[in-house]
Amino acid sequence: MQNINLDITKAAQFLSEGAVKAYESKVKAAQEALENGTCPGNDFLGWIHLPSETTEAFLDEVEATAKVLREKCEVVVVAGIGGSYLGARAVIEALGNSFAWLVNDKKNPTIVFAGNNIGEDYLAELTDYLKDKKFGVINISKSGTTTETALTFRLLKKQCEDQIGKEAAKEVIVAVTDATKGAARAAADKEGYKTFVIPDNVGGRFSVLTPVGLLPIAVAGFDIKALVKGAADMEKATAVDVPFEQNISALYAAVRNGLYAEAGKKIEIVANFQPKLHFMAEWWKQLFGESEGKDNKGIFPAACDFTTDLHSMGQWIQQGERSIFETVISVEQPNKKLLFPHDDENLDGLNFLEGKRVDEVNKMAELGTRLAHVDGGVPNIRISMPELNEYYLGQLIYFFEKACGISGQLLEVNAFNQPGVEAYKKNMFALLNKPGYEADSKAIQERLAQEK
Repeated sequence: MQNINLDITKAAQFLSEGAVKAYESKVKAAQEALENGTCPGNDFLGWIHLPSETTEAFLDEVEATAKVLREKCEVVVVAGIGGSYLGARAVIEALGNSFAWLVNDKKNPTIVFAGNNIGEDYLAELTDYLKDKKFGVINISKSGTTTETALTFRLLKKQCEDQIGKEAAKEVIVAVTDATKGAARAAADKEGYKTFVIPDNVGGRFSVLTPVGLLPIAVAGFDIKALVKGAADMEKATAVDVPFEQNISALYAAVRNGLYAEAGKKIEIVANFQPKLHFMAEWWKQLFGESEGKDNKGIFPAACDFTTDLHSMGQWIQQGERSIFETVISVEQPNKKLLFPHDDENLDGLNFLEGKRVDEVNKMAELGTRLAHVDGGVPNIRISMPELNEYYLGQLIYFFEKACGISGQLLEVNAFNQPGVEAYKKNMFALLNKPGYEADSKAIQERLAQEK
């Protein structure tokens, strides 16, 4: 099988000669620190060898649980936020039918995502939608107390039990949580839910290849063994002993840090010309944003869907402030074939495209955009996937994870914590008068009074 490919030539040309090569020793040291567990955040390095250490028997267990949910449910709600849902959604959206909500698929349930916001209208509409449906829930939470997910699960648990009874609900509610502690673990043990463990040494944004991602992906009917195989092959291809020039995760980490430090490029736009990759970019944004945005450092991760966003963001990218670079994810071969038709009147003037595949038009749009943006001063990195399937998505996921681990060390931050995420939670709990936050509540009320 081929591997995904990385082309950095249209990015390296914006750096001084030899600038990427100059990162080789730093990258090597970063890789060794990851491998030896000597870097900051070393208690969260379980993802590094996760693909190669995942057993066939474990994947069989995940698939068996997925089969139960597929047989018993018309709809399965995945309740989780951040890394507890983005990876699964990225893979499911990439592989699924773009019009799945209109397709009457008798084989696999409809997958719905919730627990990632506190929108009352959203949740009310979800519960209305589920009223006449046979539905199950995959509750993904290590602690069981994350506000968005816990609130949603409480609603869904009650509705499921009200609709089919407590005993039947136990068969269609699965908890993916901590091995021994936390509210979600306590609830699962008390109610007798099937459970899977989120490993202690794998953070949420690196967890897509654990049951966090694997179970929803399997319920959706996709091949998790091929996904893990792709990641395992990329684990080998980006290992510490692979030469720098051949290690695409190392090269990606080096060139993006070179653009940041030497060329002043503060924003990375991940773009795709395949709309199915929209949520892959959303997953990537969390992976790099939460890993690198610390100590007043970090490349800002943004995303665009091309050609759609060329009609909204294209002007800014072409001629705005030169603080950006692009990473384009390209799919070489689409899974479907559609030819451009002839029209006798030719009012739109497009008969010159007659007989061409739609993807050929798309590829020329991609190439034309790349040339224009590079000419406009935007460095361009290109990642190409032979096709969109489980195997290559597994490769892509691990490629980005390894590059992120390396990149965080080049930036000299702890890529595996997220202390800034707690700030809004502290204020929210104080404003809601949560027990234990009385002092914070008083301080915020005094501050708000002063600001009036």
